[in-house]
Amino acid sequence: MLQRIQTIYLLIALLLSTLLALRVPFWATDEGAGLFLMDFFRLDNLLFSAIPVLFFLSALLSLMGIMMFRQRMKQVLCNRFNIAINFLLLGIIVYGLLSLPGENQFSEKGIGVFIPIAVIVFLALANKAILRDEKLVKSVDRLR
Repeated sequence: MLQRIQTIYLLIALLLSTLLALRVPFWATDEGAGLFLMDFFRLDNLLFSAIPVLFFLSALLSLMGIMMFRQRMKQVLCNRFNIAINFLLLGIIVYGLLSLPGENQFSEKGIGVFIPIAVIVFLALANKAILRDEKLVKSVDRLR
């Protein structure tokens, strides 16, 4: 299970969605304080409150993908759904960036904005490796 490259890619996506998302700021206020993932629950906007939920859903799907190492096609389907969730998450974050008031509240964008992009890349790499394994297994089955 852990010796396969797609498991490493899924583990990186899991770590990005949990640990890194909790540690890095998404935006910085004028006072220099960062707005972290759990701070989105304190905002009045319901759309921003969905951001932490989607991050943890993405982490859960990455963990499920790691555990489904024997069912490759279900693993691909789970990863594709996870990619769709991360695109939704990216869209919400970009909408939030575009709808923020000028320099009143949030002056700098943090590195946390780019986490969904990195997760999408690692999930796509995992899917590519899973499909390559599936193709190899099918070719060996043909030879029998």
